[in-house]
Amino acid sequence: MGEQNKGQEPVPAEQIRFGEPRRYLVNIDSISTSQLFADCVIVGAGIAGLRAALEAADRRNVVLVCKAGLEDSNTWKAQGGIASVLREDDTFESHVADTLRTGGGIADPAVVEQVVRQGPELVRQLQDWGAGFDRVNGRIDTTLEGGHSHARIIHGHGDETGRAIAEALIAKVRSTSNIRIIEHFFTIDLLTDNGNRCIGIVGQSKEHGLQIVWAANTILATGGGGQLYRETTNPPVATTDGLAMAYRAGAVLRDLEFVQFHPTTLYVAGASRALITETLRGEGAYLLDTKGRRFMKEYDERGELAPRDVVSRAILAQMRKTDATHVYLDVRHLDKEYFAKRFPLISDLCESFDIDVSHDLIPVRPSAHYMVGGVKTDALARTSIENLYACGEVASTGLHGANRLGSNSLLEGLVYGKLAGQGVGASEEADATSLQHPAIKYHVPHSDRSQLDTADVRNSLRSLMWRNVGITRKAQPLAEAQEIIRFWHRYVMDKVFDTPEGWECQNLLTTALLLAHCAELRKESRGVHYRMDHTQTDDNRFRKHTEIVRAG
Repeated sequence: MGEQNKGQEPVPAEQIRFGEPRRYLVNIDSISTSQLFADCVIVGAGIAGLRAALEAADRRNVVLVCKAGLEDSNTWKAQGGIASVLREDDTFESHVADTLRTGGGIADPAVVEQVVRQGPELVRQLQDWGAGFDRVNGRIDTTLEGGHSHARIIHGHGDETGRAIAEALIAKVRSTSNIRIIEHFFTIDLLTDNGNRCIGIVGQSKEHGLQIVWAANTILATGGGGQLYRETTNPPVATTDGLAMAYRAGAVLRDLEFVQFHPTTLYVAGASRALITETLRGEGAYLLDTKGRRFMKEYDERGELAPRDVVSRAILAQMRKTDATHVYLDVRHLDKEYFAKRFPLISDLCESFDIDVSHDLIPVRPSAHYMVGGVKTDALARTSIENLYACGEVASTGLHGANRLGSNSLLEGLVYGKLAGQGVGASEEADATSLQHPAIKYHVPHSDRSQLDTADVRNSLRSLMWRNVGITRKAQPLAEAQEIIRFWHRYVMDKVFDTPEGWECQNLLTTALLLAHCAELRKESRGVHYRMDHTQTDDNRFRKHTEIVRAG
């Protein structure tokens, strides 16, 4: 399918207008609120936000804000690698074909080509900036991963690739004089003027309370939303904030129904789900069910090297078949010393639970991992709102289509972070001195409805999403999920909170309802979206994008 897509017309889209009366989550009086001014404000400090900051800082002054510390991102915790064509026996055409094939017929061939071809240069730039990529005989080492036809996955410090990249970018950002970093700043909403231009953000600073950052251009790089689900590989900060605030501002969101679940996360009851990188399967690890049988060939001829969505569904089906809570990853045939050196993070993790990988099986099960859809952008990272860019996991660039090829996410963050930063640098309205700052006064009407406990709502929402809008889906559970979420909406979305916990709950509820609605509308199975009541891919009716935008 990948090669057939090349040169085709862009995939059409069906746009849905969805009701949401609330514009801002908090009361705003810009005249009496603490204010900062910048040419560009960037929200998020993963690979995309950091790379965008460095690019924009070539010509503009930048304020970079993040809700926790610079190290609290999906990028920092990424075990897997970054995909790029570095070997002589690999080609751009092959990487493009693999990406399109995995994308389920709706990836954008021009975007895929752009990202793939920019990869090697940007990877080498990271190396020059100090990223500690693994090397063999003086050259960057590459390995094979599911869905890839060639060994093109680059790793750093074994299974700490994200940390290796983030450390290099953070050091570079900290040494750049015209980038101001503000950690522990919770961005609540994007600010827009009457012409639907983004003019900055409003958020809560740890030091100054409610604060406005006026900016000629804004870049969203807030990451994903694994915290929508009970089982997730994502850190606690991944609460869909960027998606929800972009939706409230009137941006077009695209393909929210496509959520990727990682097949193998460590399953120990009572412990948080820790990712077990699929590079293990690329290097020969087997999947066994609780009866000790290899089963992947029963579901796909590629076995353990099938794409993530196929492996996740196979594991789920085998768990049901064997009435088990998990399956096993078998690495007993791998050399223990090599394993500890090649995968130090996983080795330490297993040892902390008394799992001896030379003798014991590693219990695993799927978990929510990556949001394939997001804020719709064009090929230059521009959203449907003027002066607002998006990059990284929060964005829907067209690279992934209906399913992300493994290790393409760090690559996308790198490329689109650079593109967003370039756009800010070239923008005619990139200078903060030219920006008009209209007075913004917004008041949320008082509500007499009872207040629900947001912590309880969040826990219940995550269980509901896992059960009804998870790896496999059906019409009735999807409709039930929306009914329950709407009930919570009535008692949570009408309130004004003054802590991140409340705003995160509101953002999760907003995105969950949109996601469930989009999943109900797509009555077919494509990529990571699998409908048990519509198991076939329907190109006649659904070879298109799902777009959703706030009504009113």
